[in-house]
Amino acid sequence: MDLISRRVVFKALMFLCFIRSSQGRDHFTKLNLPPFLKASRFPTFQHEAYDYIIVGGGTAGCPLAATLSQKYKVLLLERGGSPYGNRNITLLENFHICLADVSPESPAQGFISTDGVINARAKVLGGGTCINAGFYSRAKQSFVQQAGWDADLVNQSYPWVEERIVHWPKVAPWQAALRDGLLEAGVSPYNGYTYDHLYGTKVGGTIFDETGYRHTAADLLAAGNPNNLRVLLYASVNKIVFNTKQGHRKPRAIGVQFKDENGRHHQAFLREERGSEIIVSAGAIGSPQLLLLSGIGPRNELKKHNISVTLRNEHVGKGMSDNRLALGSSPMNSIFVPMKSPAKQSLIETVGITDAGVFIEASSGFSQTDDSIHCHHGIMSAEIGQLSTIPPKKRSFNAIQKYVDNKYSLPKEVFDGGFILEKIDGPLSTGNLVLVDTDVDSNPSVTFNYFQYPKDLSRCVYGIKTIEKILKTNHFTNLTANGAGYPMEMLLNMSVSANINLIPKHTNDTTSLEQFCRDTVTTIWHYHGGCHVGKVVDQQYQVIGISALRVVDGSTLFRSPGTNPQATVLMMGRYMGVKILRERLGQAAGV
Repeated sequence: MDLISRRVVFKALMFLCFIRSSQGRDHFTKLNLPPFLKASRFPTFQHEAYDYIIVGGGTAGCPLAATLSQKYKVLLLERGGSPYGNRNITLLENFHICLADVSPESPAQGFISTDGVINARAKVLGGGTCINAGFYSRAKQSFVQQAGWDADLVNQSYPWVEERIVHWPKVAPWQAALRDGLLEAGVSPYNGYTYDHLYGTKVGGTIFDETGYRHTAADLLAAGNPNNLRVLLYASVNKIVFNTKQGHRKPRAIGVQFKDENGRHHQAFLREERGSEIIVSAGAIGSPQLLLLSGIGPRNELKKHNISVTLRNEHVGKGMSDNRLALGSSPMNSIFVPMKSPAKQSLIETVGITDAGVFIEASSGFSQTDDSIHCHHGIMSAEIGQLSTIPPKKRSFNAIQKYVDNKYSLPKEVFDGGFILEKIDGPLSTGNLVLVDTDVDSNPSVTFNYFQYPKDLSRCVYGIKTIEKILKTNHFTNLTANGAGYPMEMLLNMSVSANINLIPKHTNDTTSLEQFCRDTVTTIWHYHGGCHVGKVVDQQYQVIGISALRVVDGSTLFRSPGTNPQATVLMMGRYMGVKILRERLGQAAGV
């Protein structure tokens, strides 16, 4: 190549790098978003009062704030920073990095459940939509009915979200193989491209566009009224302020206390008008945590931390689930399949919805950019694995990092391939959340009780057997190095010994699929519960026994809605915003 050609190529590469690095900033400008201010810029004196103060600018909080600001003055408080300009968030190819980042600036805050499962909660404007795999699928109709939601308004609220941030994926080869393998294995019919929850095999939506750029809940703030909407970043709310004067029938929320990025404390207050409210949308971990810190919860739990009791409620923090542990999330197991050539990167695009209560999905490929983590296992990485058999006092991120460091000596070819994963719909096992201390920045202690019920374990086994059928189809055998596929026992042993967790493995016990499920269980972050409807909040999501306080997010859900909760929690923010406006305005016009 001559000197002129080299210069042309160099300039072209530099131009592409500039375009890539500025993409997030350009997107921010095009959206016409309201100004984002650091919490330290909030005035200490001469406060402005608000009609609504929303705690948590996440999956539900952003569409809720945008909707309410159309008619009223809204303060949105987010404990993290902005997603814009952060390539680790915005680019699909860098998906794995955020989840592996344990720095204080990370948009993902890791936590270890008492089960030993390493999990992550979002700490960024846009919430979980900034760090998830992007899959978008609506709740099944029975879920909407059981929630008591207005079906017409639900069917208006989903499209409001979809037209702004949801796209159809260009199906990757690994996802196409899964689609065809599912159908041949009997997970039918094929429902094509659809947002709806239908039994069989389908391709769902995604919040990644055709260029691999992520669109998040933060984008929805552009639909708000910028004159009414104030967004503060790095604002960690540590307490809700109540008026408990004698003569009031029950405590009334009147404001919040929060600290800024410098540790300085501030207060924000509601207008003294009927209908003004504090709305907590801090997620399944943050919302029950904030209620407890504010004196709403089990008396003994509050007493243990010297927190004055505002309202005794024994149900706060209970019923946690991981796709549905009462505080719950989705227990997930996966099988790694080596390929004869590197797989194109793909996250969740295709899903098999079985009538046995098991979902089958897949991911493939690894981040290849200069700032990626090499030889990383993506959503199955050790950082998101579990430490359940390590004594509690020895569970630490240092132990994880040591294991991660050992991976770097492995040749990258070892990781060429993809995963097929199964997860359980509505596990029966439930857990709880309790405070560790009174610092809002600390993770509470969370228990999910994975596979506590035999039925959950049997459904996991059903999922693994379904994957085995899929892998025996030509759609996958043709992708393997020998063109004939691999024995299931080999794949199980390979998956058990892979770096998906730090549990001592039973690599010679692949005849027991129950043991395989226990050895390889991880999470896909669909945890929910802790502020259940009928126990902590009423049907309108108002906190029972407290005036002017609601909780609107996944913490109120008894089970995960459909295959993935993202679509429904986004919808829920818009839905409740419209409901509140209609209630307060007394009419639907103009919403």
